[in-house]
Amino acid sequence: MSEKRRIRGGNLLARALHEKGVEHVFTLAGGFCNPALEGFMECQMPVINCPHEQVAGHLADGHSRISRKPSVCLVGPEGFANAVPAMMEAWGERSPVIFITGSSTLKRQGSGGFKEIDDVAIAAPLTKYSASVTDGARIGEFVDRAWKIATSGYPGPVHLSLPVDLMFSAYDEDIGREERPFRRTDKPAPRAWPDPRDLEPLLALITGAKRPILIGGHGVWWSHNETKLEEAGKSLNIPVFNIPYHQKLLGEECEAYMGLADVHQYPPSKFALQESDVAIMVGGRLDNQMNFGNPPLFPETTQLVCVNGSHEELEHNRAADHLLLSDPGAFFDALTALKARGEWELERQWFDLNRAKRGEWVEATLSDLKLESDAATAGGGKIHPLQLSLDVQAAMGADDWLVFDGGNTHFWSEIAVNLMGWKGQQLAGIMHPGAYSLLGVGVSFALSAKNMHPDSTVVLISGDGAFLSGGLSIETAFQENTPIVVVVDNNGGLDCISQQQERLFENGKHFATDFRDIPFHSLFEGLGGHGELVETREQLGPALQRAIASGKPACLNVKAKGVISPIVLATTNKRDKASIE
Repeated sequence: MSEKRRIRGGNLLARALHEKGVEHVFTLAGGFCNPALEGFMECQMPVINCPHEQVAGHLADGHSRISRKPSVCLVGPEGFANAVPAMMEAWGERSPVIFITGSSTLKRQGSGGFKEIDDVAIAAPLTKYSASVTDGARIGEFVDRAWKIATSGYPGPVHLSLPVDLMFSAYDEDIGREERPFRRTDKPAPRAWPDPRDLEPLLALITGAKRPILIGGHGVWWSHNETKLEEAGKSLNIPVFNIPYHQKLLGEECEAYMGLADVHQYPPSKFALQESDVAIMVGGRLDNQMNFGNPPLFPETTQLVCVNGSHEELEHNRAADHLLLSDPGAFFDALTALKARGEWELERQWFDLNRAKRGEWVEATLSDLKLESDAATAGGGKIHPLQLSLDVQAAMGADDWLVFDGGNTHFWSEIAVNLMGWKGQQLAGIMHPGAYSLLGVGVSFALSAKNMHPDSTVVLISGDGAFLSGGLSIETAFQENTPIVVVVDNNGGLDCISQQQERLFENGKHFATDFRDIPFHSLFEGLGGHGELVETREQLGPALQRAIASGKPACLNVKAKGVISPIVLATTNKRDKASIE
């Protein structure tokens, strides 16, 4: 009888992840991680080596957001500290990234081992589950447990710490398989169906509404129910809004979609929120973005309904008038069934009024911007950041992906997406920082989009400060031969902050926010890519076409005007601060 093959613990880890169907692994290769990397190589799992652990984490996050499947970020103990910002960003969007740390020895834990750090405790507040593997025979069990936690209920990142002595030790290759579950492949996550005793009174309330609105959050995206959200809005004549910062659920060109539920970035939402009699938030939290469910965002006269697919989220929505534990899809099915049963009578007046408000806002905004842009062209002025985003999108098609990153750059691009959507612009997808508004994710997210959709053009509009925060990740684009286009909104500093300072400081000046004149385009040229300096609006369109046609990682360094966005302006206005605190 032949002896059982023995393999290292890191190989056991790789096999367990391979069995789950992991398609993407990101790392900065280190000695602690070598046994796992050997296992990934043996399993023929693609591994992308990144210039920094934070980049590895953001790439894993980006791939998970697009695929809606867990990706893996593998780092060493000192690299764990670098990956924490990526962990926080994934936590804000509830992205099911599997963070794995090669850690100091279990045998000498607590004795000051080589690179010892309490990674489990540090990761705990930023993940759904953080644990250290305590026995090599249980590696597969820990992976199975972490995976189920990451993908069940509302998903989210998890963290496993694998001590280096277990990582390098040898075990029988089938160790731990004598216990259930014997089959450890990925399975559909369980979902909550609504209790009829809770659902029926809620449906009766909504049926009686004259001015209902639907607000979709990240729970709709992760449960794959954005199509059902759109169907509910269109068939029942209910205006649909998106919670700010979170994953875009519907294309802006969708008839039922109005914009962000944000009175600053989409002012007509103030009318909808103020005039609604029933507001139905599905898959979201009553956090600072939603003013914790309070007036003036949600008036006392509005019945506030929160539908969440997991009890984990219900506790954040205690302010709601009505709570329902339900998978978003099951709720949307019950809602649209009302019309099929002849129990839905709402006409289009409320729906059309909201569309009219959107149209009026679009035309007024574009009219004001045209005056500004025409004056800049005539006088040799710099391009407005809103005009910059509009012109970039005008060169993009329905198969292309848009990413934006930064402070004012992010917010102006959000507005531009709504304006272009109303005019019929369609994009394959949009990505941006999540709830924590973390700068520096843009290049990684753009790479994720290009990796997942290699035939699409992917354009990132990044503030100069945001690019400085995470721009070195562009090396991965060159290493992996992944052509993306980076348009730098270069206003010469941390304009989001300096604009606030000029309104808050008694002397009307800004401080410690300026950059030197950085030649971002030359950086790309030096790395072997395409780069151009753009100083006027007229130069932008042709330069963008050349960048796309180059087939290389490309940068347009656009000298743009510093203009404070409405939401940043609100932070300096005490009357408006209640809606963003």
